[in-house]
Amino acid sequence: MRRIPLPAAVMAIVVAIAAILILGRVTGDLAGATDAVKVLRVIDGDTIIVAAGEGSETVRLLGIDTPETHHPTKPVGCWGPEAEAFSRAHLEGRLVTLEDDIERSDRYGRHLAYVHLDGERFNDRLLIEGYARILTIAPNGVYRRVMLEEEMQAHRANRGLWGNC
Repeated sequence: MRRIPLPAAVMAIVVAIAAILILGRVTGDLAGATDAVKVLRVIDGDTIIVAAGEGSETVRLLGIDTPETHHPTKPVGCWGPEAEAFSRAHLEGRLVTLEDDIERSDRYGRHLAYVHLDGERFNDRLLIEGYARILTIAPNGVYRRVMLEEEMQAHRANRGLWGNC
């Protein structure tokens, strides 16, 4: 029996673990997902409040940015009210699961997450329908390539903000 040198064996194990983790993300296995939580309120197109224990938690959807609707110093953005209404119609009162990326919260203390509704990432739905632009802030961004393609498809089709702003 031929012995594999220790560094090569360790590298093989690292590669196998990385492949399992990447495959899990690609196939939709929610390794970093929470149990289902109820969306209590939609603040705007990309920010929601969910039930958390006895209280609530603000969640900022990862990988996207919808036009402003409630910013204290910025005007309401083109297609912002539509994005907010779309998120409200689909999320408010519903059970969702939250999937974390690398960093769990931002400088404002909001939980950063991919929001899964009925087994699909709602963040992607906002891009596909043209309610959002891609916004990747490192180190988060596990789905950035897929999300960039979704944004480009919406842009080419003039959907949502791409055809109206």
